[in-house]
Amino acid sequence: MNVLILGSGGREHAFARSIAASSLLKKLYVAPGNAGTSQLATNLDLPVTDFAAIKTKVLELDISIVVVGPEAPLVEGIYDFFQQDEQLNHVNVIGPSKKGAVLEGSKEFAKEFMMRNNVPTAAYESFTADTLKEGMQFIDTLKPPYVLKADGLAGGKGVLIIADADEAKESLEQMLVGEKFGAASNKVVIEEFLDGIEMSVFVMTDGNSYKTLPTAKDYKRIGEGDTGLNTGGMGAISPVPFADEVLMKKVEDRIIKPTVDGLKKENITYKGFIFIGLMIVDGEPLVIEYNVRMGDPETEVVLPLVSSDLLSHLHAFAKAELHKEELTFDLRSAATVMLVSGGYPEVYEKGMEITGLDEVKDSIVFHAGTKESNGKTLTAGGRVIAVTSFGENFHEATKKSYENIDKLGFDRMYYRTDIGFDL
Repeated sequence: MNVLILGSGGREHAFARSIAASSLLKKLYVAPGNAGTSQLATNLDLPVTDFAAIKTKVLELDISIVVVGPEAPLVEGIYDFFQQDEQLNHVNVIGPSKKGAVLEGSKEFAKEFMMRNNVPTAAYESFTADTLKEGMQFIDTLKPPYVLKADGLAGGKGVLIIADADEAKESLEQMLVGEKFGAASNKVVIEEFLDGIEMSVFVMTDGNSYKTLPTAKDYKRIGEGDTGLNTGGMGAISPVPFADEVLMKKVEDRIIKPTVDGLKKENITYKGFIFIGLMIVDGEPLVIEYNVRMGDPETEVVLPLVSSDLLSHLHAFAKAELHKEELTFDLRSAATVMLVSGGYPEVYEKGMEITGLDEVKDSIVFHAGTKESNGKTLTAGGRVIAVTSFGENFHEATKKSYENIDKLGFDRMYYRTDIGFDL
């Protein structure tokens, strides 16, 4: 079958690598893709939210599966667009309906969904510019630090954790009145701070049954020891070493099952991936957030550990036959380290030549913000490359990634040297 992956980052390169290995694949396309995906697939110059242009290409290239990488097309309703079009409704779109994508598109909706379906999460309240005063009063009822979340999509940067009450109130005003995150912060969710250790669980569901993928932990802050500004993610480890059978049984019974059952109960069409961000507090899992697609850079450690045929599993979504598929996993650990442009997540330059790509041995290089020009690979984004390696444990895996990173270079290249430091 012919497959189209939408997106241009490391996550999409990881999807391309797994799907390209399938005997079911005829031709693979990525839109818009990057310098890495072009080695496995044909890149198409298509914006991920231009549904009319995507339709034209899907029909022209006889695409039978569309794998949606980023959240924007899902929140804008690409699944529904295909379902409602007689020429397209035979295509298997991997991703939830517009209604399902609201789980990520609105923090308030996600919290209300958890409350309705008895999924454990932090206590919270939502506020708008009209209720700014009440929001400031609510901050006074909480213990520090204070968690402020922009309700809408803010590129993974719309969450603030602030130790001082006055500073939290000032930030709340900046978000609601000063539009700190644009329309995304027209509404702000304030919630109690959960003191524990984070991990992520990835679930694939065909709307009926589900399968759980390896756990992961990512590192969002730009600085060593989790300091500095939030980024899209600086690295990840999979599986999480503390996720034992006892914890995973709690996660399954209290979180995964009620989430999938809740979607069915509320008649929300959902055929895709659910990313569940968890905080483990004294051995008890609570949900911080849902994402309606695979995370980045977690995809770069999770998918390489899936040893069965990913395309076969995705193909099963069309007839809701995922329960018949047998997922198998590599039992080693994987670690990925993200190389970023100097200045990221704030101002950075693009167009720097990347050297040493041919010298990497025993690691996978996933391209994120890269492009090809005159036979050279250049930087084209803030997060540039993810280097993923395997080992008997995460220490071995990270060591191998760092050894290979030493062979790579571009002007003002930066990366964290402590991925996995807290494990």
